[in-house]
Amino acid sequence: MTVPEPGTTAVPPPGCPAHATGGGLPPAAAHDGGPPAAATHGGTLPGGLPVGVPLTPLYGSAVADDPHGLYARLRAQYGPVAPIELEPGVESWLVLGYAELLELTRNEALFSKDSRRWRVPAEGRLAADSRLQPMTSWRPTLLNLDGAEHQRLRAAVADTLARVDHRQLRETTEAAADALIDSWGPDGTADLVAQYARRLPLLVFTQLLGLPDEAGAHLIRLISHIADSGAESVRANQEFQTLLVDLVRQRRTTPGADLTSWLLAHPAGLTDEEAVHHLVVLMIAGNETTICWTGNTLRLLLTDRRFRATLTGGRLTVADALEEVLWRDPPTQNFPGRWATSDTVLGGQFIARGDMLVLGLAAANADPAAQGPGAVGHPSIGHASIGGNRAHLAWGAGKHVCPAQHPARIIVETAVETLLHRLPDLQLAVPRTSWPGARPPGRAP
Repeated sequence: MTVPEPGTTAVPPPGCPAHATGGGLPPAAAHDGGPPAAATHGGTLPGGLPVGVPLTPLYGSAVADDPHGLYARLRAQYGPVAPIELEPGVESWLVLGYAELLELTRNEALFSKDSRRWRVPAEGRLAADSRLQPMTSWRPTLLNLDGAEHQRLRAAVADTLARVDHRQLRETTEAAADALIDSWGPDGTADLVAQYARRLPLLVFTQLLGLPDEAGAHLIRLISHIADSGAESVRANQEFQTLLVDLVRQRRTTPGADLTSWLLAHPAGLTDEEAVHHLVVLMIAGNETTICWTGNTLRLLLTDRRFRATLTGGRLTVADALEEVLWRDPPTQNFPGRWATSDTVLGGQFIARGDMLVLGLAAANADPAAQGPGAVGHPSIGHASIGGNRAHLAWGAGKHVCPAQHPARIIVETAVETLLHRLPDLQLAVPRTSWPGARPPGRAP
């Protein structure tokens, strides 16, 4: 998950059902309704590809309508690594293979997290107003560094998160979930993303960071504007940054028992600027991922009879069900990125120095080689055998594997358990065919 630096605008996480962009990267601003199924690239192409090769867009309706079908077609045509287009004129590679994605994430010397190596902007081919800018611009965080400096910052974040009391986190989440459910109107319906999945994590994070309780609703509004990249996003991002700068200054002089104070006190010795950057990482990356994981789980609960029957019938625990969701529909389907430090070969494709590679997390999970005998590359195949299996790549792999997965799991597990306990007869309030996917409404009869 990527986050904005001060003064930039954020974009929704790729593949999140809480946003309307579908399973790929955000649609290019210049396109209304999405591009054709494939576009011919006229500029410099990924290493070894001749001019005129059609590049499949990883944006617009082509990926929003049927992302898993798109991944299967790319795998059939190109194998485990496929040439794609991130926006018109900007090429990349999508890593679809499970083994290849592991190689990509574990070989830091060959595939760097430092986006300053990307040759597209170096060649002047990335527009200043490109929606890829917030996702790929370099900033001094654990998300964009390699080697010792990455380890220093990662240790600070991971050790800070490890200090969270899991029992207290569960109690805090349950109390916030109960309050949200109690706030729903008397008509028996609720928008389970807008009124539950989107609000709950921020109410919890507000307390974890040491912000006053009344800041929760305000943060929800700010981050919603930031994630939507709308007219209010710049103002909301500036206000959000100011709030975090003030919080860091306060906790530097008056520490408390919260994530902000623990981060500042860590032996890594983060500066105030570094602390603000990493609070942004925790707030936006952690929050949006948790929203999408919760939303995907509730969508399956309301639309997949097998999933609901095994969960509510006691044949699958909520914890195991959440792992199945991470296999089938991870909260981030495609994650940019890695940049090749030299010419190399991956998955049979020639990768040139400076090429960008996108982690196809959902596609790699659906790789028949990972799904086992009988699987055909779609997440609905072989699902009966993956409940509780944590070998998926939803959190990435290697040294940059997500450090916030354990607190996120507690929040999402508690959110789902509380909803099932309070509203065991929850069902869709609209026909499944009319449900747009981004806003799952539910009804408690």
